[in-house]
Amino acid sequence: MLTDREIISTLEMLENENLDVRTVTLGINLFDCAGSSLNRVKEKIYSKIAHLAQNLVPECDRIGQKYGIPVVNKRIAVSPIAVVGASLSSSQQVEISKALNAVAQEVNVDFIGGFSSLVQKGIARGDRALIEAIPHALAATERVCASVNVATTRAGINMDAVLLMGQIIKKAAGLTADKDGIGCAKLCVFANIPQDIPFMAGAYLGIGEADAVINLGVSGPGVVKKAIDRALEANPDMDLGQISELIKKTAYKVTRVGELIGREVADNLKIPFGVVDLSLAPTPNVGDSVGEIFQSLGLLSIGVPGTTAALALLNDAVKKGGAFASSRVGGLCGAFIPVSEDLNISEAARKGYIGLDKLEAITSVCSVGLDMVAIPGDTSAECISAIIADEMAIGVINNKTTATRLIPVPGKAAGESAFFGGLLGQSTIIPVNNGQGENHFIRHGGLIPAPIQSLTN
Repeated sequence: MLTDREIISTLEMLENENLDVRTVTLGINLFDCAGSSLNRVKEKIYSKIAHLAQNLVPECDRIGQKYGIPVVNKRIAVSPIAVVGASLSSSQQVEISKALNAVAQEVNVDFIGGFSSLVQKGIARGDRALIEAIPHALAATERVCASVNVATTRAGINMDAVLLMGQIIKKAAGLTADKDGIGCAKLCVFANIPQDIPFMAGAYLGIGEADAVINLGVSGPGVVKKAIDRALEANPDMDLGQISELIKKTAYKVTRVGELIGREVADNLKIPFGVVDLSLAPTPNVGDSVGEIFQSLGLLSIGVPGTTAALALLNDAVKKGGAFASSRVGGLCGAFIPVSEDLNISEAARKGYIGLDKLEAITSVCSVGLDMVAIPGDTSAECISAIIADEMAIGVINNKTTATRLIPVPGKAAGESAFFGGLLGQSTIIPVNNGQGENHFIRHGGLIPAPIQSLTN
């Protein structure tokens, strides 16, 4: 039960601390839209999404106004298009992406995810067609997001897929060179991808999900920061255990508020409620930064020694508080470190406090991984694949989700700035060791076997 003081502090979150529901994401099963006729598949996809999502945005806006809590993003996630369009060619898959973009515009959602493929053990015909379509699809659309899962703890790492994704990322950057390679900002490469992520660019609706479902992404890094600041101002001698308890209580309140919104949206749309994703997702707005939390904890900046330990504390406390608040927890859950989307982290990169090596290290305890990392445009496809492989290995060995959103910015070098706009923000381009060198390890391809800890039956 919340005390009167805690209720007042929740109201303060709404008034002054950037508390919002980061996303309400409608998941839609499209498997019944599969077929061999491109026009028929497009028609069925468009019709089903338009029917189920027609009231999503108005309902989110209405309920947000009712409670005074904005729903910042309204999104759609669909079944993996590599499966839905398994019989279609790569060029036809691009046409599917355009249909997805058109219906997303009609129902006025911010993004639509699910231009996706799962290839952790091998690349089927439909998977290859979709992966080859990704650069053109992302260049031809504004709202479509793509994801490819190349590894799991149970299967190992598909290095053929990893090598291919390095080439795909380079091509996607080239096709959107006039916008600093923004196509890559809509593409995630995953290990252990969950089936119910509400956040982009990785969102898709998994095979075991319902026909339609509402998944919710809460946030609130500004709320957590202000809670820490207030507590330390009142008691500067608080130890880290006490701070952890404070973050847990804050995450509890944020989650309860968010689930209230999500369940009412689901009820009014007559669609089942799915999960709450507890992730702390920043925006480029001042006061809505995960990076600032590290400074509140006493560090000069994210990236300096102590960062990994502080992030471990933060991630664990957020998960414990959120899990106590809801029995429907899913998605990624924890703290995101998207470099360009967080003003504080972007500034840390500019000043040299955080680089690629430290970002990879904190992947061991954060929710996603190398997220929205701008790298020099002349970084080779093999080097990009090698960075992906390292990130996938962390996920596979530690039985956790990891991912990359790497953006090789065409025509720009380390130290220059890349501008993506809106929620995607801007960032200093981070140097890459041996970015143009050959990598014979990656060329071997094949499958890196699953670790021994995968044998859990």
